[in-house]
Amino acid sequence: MADYEMEESTQNGMDDAFFGVAAPDHPKKTLKRLWMSVNNQHKRLGVVLVSVLFYTFLSVVAPLYSAYIVDLMWSKIKDAFANGLVFSITWADGGRDIFFLLLIYLVTGFFYVLQSFLMASFAENLSFRLRNEISSKLNRLPLSYFDLNKPGAILSRMTNDLDKMSEAFQTGILRLFTSIGMIFGSLVMMFRFNILLTVVFLLFMGISLLATKAVSGKTLKFALRRQECVSEVTAMVEENFSGRMIIKAFNQEQNSSQRMHKATRDLAEASQKADFMINAINPGIRFINRLGQIVIAVLGGNMLLNGTMSIGVFQAFFQYVNQSAEPLTELAFMVNSMQSSLASLERVYALLDEEEISSEPALPDIIKRAEGYVDFSHVRFGYTPEKVLMQDVSFSAKPGQKIAIVGSTGAGKTTLINLLMRFYELNGGQILLDGKDIHTLTYANLRNNFGMVLQDTWLFEGTIAENIAYGKPNATREEIVAAAKAARVDFFVRTMPHGYDTVLSNDGENLSIGQRQLLTIARVFLCDPAVLILDEATSSVDTHTEIEIGKAMGKLMKKRTSFVIAHRLSTVVDADIILLMQNGNIVEQGGHNTLLKAGGAYAELYNSQFA
Repeated sequence: MADYEMEESTQNGMDDAFFGVAAPDHPKKTLKRLWMSVNNQHKRLGVVLVSVLFYTFLSVVAPLYSAYIVDLMWSKIKDAFANGLVFSITWADGGRDIFFLLLIYLVTGFFYVLQSFLMASFAENLSFRLRNEISSKLNRLPLSYFDLNKPGAILSRMTNDLDKMSEAFQTGILRLFTSIGMIFGSLVMMFRFNILLTVVFLLFMGISLLATKAVSGKTLKFALRRQECVSEVTAMVEENFSGRMIIKAFNQEQNSSQRMHKATRDLAEASQKADFMINAINPGIRFINRLGQIVIAVLGGNMLLNGTMSIGVFQAFFQYVNQSAEPLTELAFMVNSMQSSLASLERVYALLDEEEISSEPALPDIIKRAEGYVDFSHVRFGYTPEKVLMQDVSFSAKPGQKIAIVGSTGAGKTTLINLLMRFYELNGGQILLDGKDIHTLTYANLRNNFGMVLQDTWLFEGTIAENIAYGKPNATREEIVAAAKAARVDFFVRTMPHGYDTVLSNDGENLSIGQRQLLTIARVFLCDPAVLILDEATSSVDTHTEIEIGKAMGKLMKKRTSFVIAHRLSTVVDADIILLMQNGNIVEQGGHNTLLKAGGAYAELYNSQFA
């Protein structure tokens, strides 16, 4: 039983060590932060620590007491044999001692169950708390953070890093504490019984540890290679699934299949080598340990024959060998696993420490429903302080006006809108809404006055009705249908299998791009905002639908300030103000006819589209 437990725990320890090899940069700081993160579980940890102490103490005492009982029984057996009596055990004559040993084992088992029960939810509670903190943190991070970090890296903090931490802490802390206690206590008792046999044991344990260290380098190399292959296969599966239409359109099914077969073949080969190395270490360690036990058995047997060691001490010594051999073997792996989990935890804390968006004003201004006055006054902005995109942007919009923002790709059109929504913070100047600096408003109050339709549609998993009502969850079905009709979306919704209750998934892949765009437009219709922002809102629909949406938008934009980003200048010739942007700055502004007569950059751009 001890051999099986040793094999299983050592194998698990190796897996943890070899697949989480990173070490924390600031372990003390991370541990201190961890202690604060589990402040609601300090009492639980205290009880666990006391339980570990009692468990370790009783585990060390039990073999010692068993040595006394075995020697007592052996002495009584010899006396009975010498006197021709039948050996028997009574309560007063050995039975009470055996019962007391049974109690020791029962109490030891109780403390083991207690500490395991208390620690079972420790890591999960910590993981739950940190996931909630990350979820809240993501809502407070500026868009610049997401611009600089890949989605996969952010998701990894909430999934892989926390899972790795949870798995290591679930049993790792207990195993680490008990292992240290068992090793120290067992070695003290072994030295107390026989110094020579203890030195032999340590010698063979040293050989097994050196062998493990020698093999672990190659094992780590193969394990890392397997992880790289897993990542490659995962990325290829995602790429082939997302681009399946392109693959078929260009007749690349065979090439795609060959690439996938090669990736899976590489993964199989890497896994075979990694599994062989990992599984080969444990039998090697067990073989060395068995040699050590054979030598100890031969030397101990000779001591038994010479009368320098009792049979009770002999069996107790082997109990201590088993109790200390397993922890010694897996201690290095547990330390690596705990280091890896601390490194994962360190990355989680790094995310939680990221700079957040500016705090809300203590006494904010309130705009219940904006009239639509918008003023940019000497606005200066750059995504990084070293590279300023906007040097000095100024313009004014009055209620009911249509402001068209035009220019080549990368001119800064969307950036201008992002600043208006306060997705990014200014480096200088002011943006006013109804005469109030947007920095004096809360984020919610500011954005409640705006409605956005972006070029990139985004639909959430849920029904069509829920997607339309995303900005107004308490909307009635009548309001949802009215918004859908206004956006010319009601007709095709009613052709869906369950109408407005049709469930969308995978970003609404069962809808066309134009239909998805119409749903996002209906979402804005329902919110009935004071100021509209349309970022190429009709770029994905056909000409007829664009005309119909244009009519609905004309009605919606009436008496509302509207900002329209457009590439096709024919759609904005009726704008009250046209802002032509180049390299982040406004180079021309005015009405269509005025800008044409000026014969500047706008006229050149317009004529190039209609040449």
